[in-house]
Amino acid sequence: MKFTFHALGLPHTRTTEEFSACAYTQKVLKFCKMMTERGHTVIHYGTEGSDPICTEHVDVLTKETWDKVYGDHDFKSKFFTFATDDDAYQEFYKTAIEEVEKRKKKHDFILAFWGHGVRAICDAHQDLIVVEPGIGYSSGHWARWKVFESHALLHAYRGVGSVSRAIMDWYETVIPNYFDLKDFERGPDDRDDYMLFVGRVYDGKGVNIAIQVTEHLGIKLKIAGQLGDEYSCVECLPDHVEYVGYVGLEERKELMMNAIGSYVPSMYIEPFGGVQVENLLCGTPTITTDWGAFSENNIHGVTGYRCRTFNDFVEATQKLINKEIDYDDCRKKGEEFSLENIAPKYEKYFEDVMNVYTNKGWYQLKEDVEV
Repeated sequence: MKFTFHALGLPHTRTTEEFSACAYTQKVLKFCKMMTERGHTVIHYGTEGSDPICTEHVDVLTKETWDKVYGDHDFKSKFFTFATDDDAYQEFYKTAIEEVEKRKKKHDFILAFWGHGVRAICDAHQDLIVVEPGIGYSSGHWARWKVFESHALLHAYRGVGSVSRAIMDWYETVIPNYFDLKDFERGPDDRDDYMLFVGRVYDGKGVNIAIQVTEHLGIKLKIAGQLGDEYSCVECLPDHVEYVGYVGLEERKELMMNAIGSYVPSMYIEPFGGVQVENLLCGTPTITTDWGAFSENNIHGVTGYRCRTFNDFVEATQKLINKEIDYDDCRKKGEEFSLENIAPKYEKYFEDVMNVYTNKGWYQLKEDVEV
């Protein structure tokens, strides 16, 4: 069964690899490639300069407006800034609504990768099948059809009340994030002498833990990512820490391939933690906290370690230094999240949803579906 998708980009980014720090932008980019190459029709709506692999790309925000609103902000050193009532968002909304209207057909899907941030466009096309296809945000869930990045996030969304009340929804499903294997390769057996942290540089991501553990053990730590306010003074970092700045895909790959291991100790319930899987695709073990998606994706003692105390983090790091984790096992786990492995999960979900509109819904038997 082939589908038509209207894939909505993010107004404050361009759908390119340049914006690799934005997980949602990268979801759009990779989804377009994944589904286009499997024969589906993918129409992408985004900022001028976007370059996804798709059936058709439609500019709905000019470079002139984008530069006027965001051009003075250095997203490579500080986290993204935006507002849904700014001129860029408003132009994106208006033009996308018009362009979708020109192209839409009955039973097309419209995909809100940025959730509430592009709801205005979806609300204008309620005759389409609206899906939030990769929920990794903590609020603003609204579409009838929802795909979560992890069981941890789905369960958090449903809340503790769902333990005692029968309130689950068959069509609120879990499909993990997906990665292009061409972007990563297994690193060498002989690694350099540093541990790694890649991500937003603030304590919510646990960078303070990475700094404290490596300082205690007397080993080098390399940090890459956009700086939070509390770490804006790079010169104030301890001597054993090297801040390497914002890294694109190629630089990130090189850092991950050659690291002893990587810290991803998020202090909140991590919806997915794409950096953890990227490390695994480089054969690099990860040390994480013991909650959120890490409880699903970081196999304790196989792909790394999940920790709850300072001693846990110290011992886990020592084990990585001693090479007690097999790099091949890490790569094998990472490959579970390849485009090739995840695409069929999406196709199954979209088929299930389509059956609600065109067949017998939940009761539809596969052998009775006309292809």
